[in-house]
Amino acid sequence: MNQRKVLLQLLPGFLPLFAFIIADELWGTKIGLIVAISSGVIEIAYYWIKDRKFDKFILMDTLLIIALGVVSIVLENDVFFKIKPALIGVLMCAIMGVSVFTPSNILLNMSKRYMKGIEFSDQQYQLMKKNMIVMFWIFVLYTILVFYSVWFMSKEAWAFISGGLFYILFGVYFVLEFLKTKIKQKKLKNEEWLPIMNNKGEVTGKAPRSICHSSKDYLHPVVHLHVINNKGEIFLQKRPLNKIQPGKWDTAVGGHITFGEQIETALQREALEELRIKDFKPKHIASYIWESDIEREFVFCFSTKYDKAITINKEELSDGKFWTRTEIQSNLGKGIFTPNFEEEYMKMLFK
Repeated sequence: MNQRKVLLQLLPGFLPLFAFIIADELWGTKIGLIVAISSGVIEIAYYWIKDRKFDKFILMDTLLIIALGVVSIVLENDVFFKIKPALIGVLMCAIMGVSVFTPSNILLNMSKRYMKGIEFSDQQYQLMKKNMIVMFWIFVLYTILVFYSVWFMSKEAWAFISGGLFYILFGVYFVLEFLKTKIKQKKLKNEEWLPIMNNKGEVTGKAPRSICHSSKDYLHPVVHLHVINNKGEIFLQKRPLNKIQPGKWDTAVGGHITFGEQIETALQREALEELRIKDFKPKHIASYIWESDIEREFVFCFSTKYDKAITINKEELSDGKFWTRTEIQSNLGKGIFTPNFEEEYMKMLFK
């Protein structure tokens, strides 16, 4: 949305060109040039009165019209004037290309100029960059078509391509993006939403579960519970084949904290859901950030002493059993356990 606002801020700079196209069609090139320059001067005066500063883009556009218009009149060849939209297209392609494919994001700096005080999150920045890539290729297509129309198409075709087509291309793009967003929102409507946290463990927002599981940009909280019996054995669950790390042995209990849910509540819920256990006393071990290839989790890790019966939920787990520490240690690094469990085992739970 932010990059669209920037684009809309730039559109007034094209108005002198559209004024020329209409006036040239009605009264000829000289009158069209006068009308274009007049519209540019009026725009510059308007923004000066409004903001107390010159709009550089409108000023540049008007000066370019004057330069190319004078050359066209002197040489009696309107090619020099007709090529003007293509030159603007080249300029915009250069700005977008630098913004998208190099560390220097010119458009981001321009957007900050028009939207002072607004900070971009990592998610907003990535979305902005993704949309800018699409707009870059739209501008490349538009510029090529304008260049082609200058030499190989009629004046009417050039007028449409350099004027109306510009709005049509971006209009179609924005309509498609709007429909895409609506369809996506409809799909996510009934999905579980998870809290989004910063590195301090503070909730900063929320996002659907599927998105949290597909991007490292969404740090979300989970609970882990290690269940230990009076022999010192550790209960592990075997992950089902339809989940992440399929078929590997993992922490006894693990699950997400839903948006608005307390940590203790989530821990009790997951323990009852996966192992059918309740009335246990959890002990907080540590909190840390775990990063996999596809996601980042803020883990709240607990342990508990438990000697009552454990019944695994076959709909959630593939299997479950107690392991001695010797059995665990002899199988570390062999791909039997999840990387996250091995990390907790080695660095926190049994150090």
